[in-house]
Amino acid sequence: MTATPLLPRNAPFLPEEIEMLNKVVARTTPQQRSWLAGFFAGFEAAQGGSVGQAVPAARPRAPLTILYASESGNAEALANKAKKAAQKHGLDAKVFDMADADMALLAKAKNIVVFAATWGEGDPPSRVVDFYQTLMSDAAPRIDGVRFAVLALGDTAYAQFCAVGRAIDARLEELGGVRSFDRVDLDLDYVKQAADWTENALAKLAPKEEAASGTVVHVDFGAAAQFADDDEPKYTAEHPLEAEISALVNLNGTGSTRETWHAEFAFDDPAFTYKPGDAIGMYPENDPALVDDVLQAVGLGSDAALLLKLQKSYDVTTLSRSFVENFAKLTGRADAKALLEGEAYPKFASDRQLIDFFQAYPEKLTAEQLTSLLRPLPGRLYSVASSLKAHPGEAHLLVGAVRWESHGRVRKGVSSTFLGERRKVGQTARLYVKSNRHYRLPPDGHTPIIMIGAGTGVAPYRAFVEERVADGAKGKSWLFFGERNFTNDFLYQLEWQDYLASGDLTRIDVAFSRDQPEKIYVQHRLWERRDDLRTWLEEGGHIYVCGDEKGMAKDVDQMLVKILAEPLKGDEEAGRAKLKELTKAGRYQRDVY
Repeated sequence: MTATPLLPRNAPFLPEEIEMLNKVVARTTPQQRSWLAGFFAGFEAAQGGSVGQAVPAARPRAPLTILYASESGNAEALANKAKKAAQKHGLDAKVFDMADADMALLAKAKNIVVFAATWGEGDPPSRVVDFYQTLMSDAAPRIDGVRFAVLALGDTAYAQFCAVGRAIDARLEELGGVRSFDRVDLDLDYVKQAADWTENALAKLAPKEEAASGTVVHVDFGAAAQFADDDEPKYTAEHPLEAEISALVNLNGTGSTRETWHAEFAFDDPAFTYKPGDAIGMYPENDPALVDDVLQAVGLGSDAALLLKLQKSYDVTTLSRSFVENFAKLTGRADAKALLEGEAYPKFASDRQLIDFFQAYPEKLTAEQLTSLLRPLPGRLYSVASSLKAHPGEAHLLVGAVRWESHGRVRKGVSSTFLGERRKVGQTARLYVKSNRHYRLPPDGHTPIIMIGAGTGVAPYRAFVEERVADGAKGKSWLFFGERNFTNDFLYQLEWQDYLASGDLTRIDVAFSRDQPEKIYVQHRLWERRDDLRTWLEEGGHIYVCGDEKGMAKDVDQMLVKILAEPLKGDEEAGRAKLKELTKAGRYQRDVY
């Protein structure tokens, strides 16, 4: 049995010192600890400190409500870290997902911290739409005098950068709240700035301490156990794992218009763990030919060291409004500044990248100037396509190669062609895990599951079925899969057929859109099988959707509303309400992008 650590993580020692002290103290007897207490009191007195017996009054505490709006899990992770940090500031924090919260929470709050992500072009994360719309409506309660602070997450590649966080910040003030700390708007490289902002915001919200009359340090031992039991993962976006590529297989046939890579990564460290439904982040490298073009365009073509640095660490593709603003300030170019007026920027930026801008607005830059304009190269997230129970020490991904042509230039997806063109078996890639607790198999293995996906959206379902087979789960499973052609694009076809034969997959319905004159998609198969679908739901089934939010996932959502509305005289409002009930119950889960 492991002893409970006595010092919390926020004790004023280095992590290795805390670990060492906990090991020593855990083996002491009450008599030994009493002797140590007297020894340290005498030591403090010898150093000129006070050894008065008076114990200071307990530090005042205050309640804190932490709300988050999260799509990929970043805002959720920040909220949970803030809860831990709040303890040392005298704040008793409770964390709430906006998807599960109601407006009464705001009315009762004394102090509020919000972590809000923006999804796509200025939209709230899909799960929190109802809460967000109510907050922006006349139904929102007054919060007069409530202190608040908002951190906004976004992506400068989108025009409506951090729009949701900005709107929530303004709305809380409109409702009578008092801004205790200024909002920050953070891009994809948010981690360090978010940690600093959280610490400062909590310090502002902390209750004022009363003067202490002694040197006794108050330690919340219950909190110490909490900190120790909830360890940070070893491998994160900031500290990825270097994993070996053990397999790379193009799953499409030679006649396909697609190129979809099944990639297997091997690792030895058992600390790298994931669950079906999670995403694996991969840090790619830029195409060196594109990096060279960028360097040539800014007059740095002969700098080989800079080429390697940009190839591995900087985003050299994404053209954003903030980039143009910074470029105009740096160079003083009036023509670049004019691009930001009216509709000039969106017209120019449509399907263009940084190389197009540098060639249209040529300017000699130093290496320092260039890197100051570029943001860090972000990782790309992929739904994990394997179960650790089925493949110990491995993680499998399904990656569709992205290529297109625009404005006379061939374009390539940074991550997908890094894997499909510039990496070979035996080489490595940097990976990390992005947990997704909102996309999980039912805890009861007897629960029916309905899995809907197109193209690479089938990846998590391979992991789901493998996990259920490994667990010996007996629940029914039904896969709806869509792609272009049966012959060349049926991803994991042999595996699905084997699972059908063994009974580990109960049913499969496929939609190959280009195999007949009329286009057939997965939503059409759902409508054809609607009676059976409703039966599975009546038996407690869970529905999963994975794929493109604005395409397949949106169409499937509308079709499910129609299917649920049919027995209710076609009332789509009632069908939508039914789907929301399934969502609230965790029986309708989406992994969309």
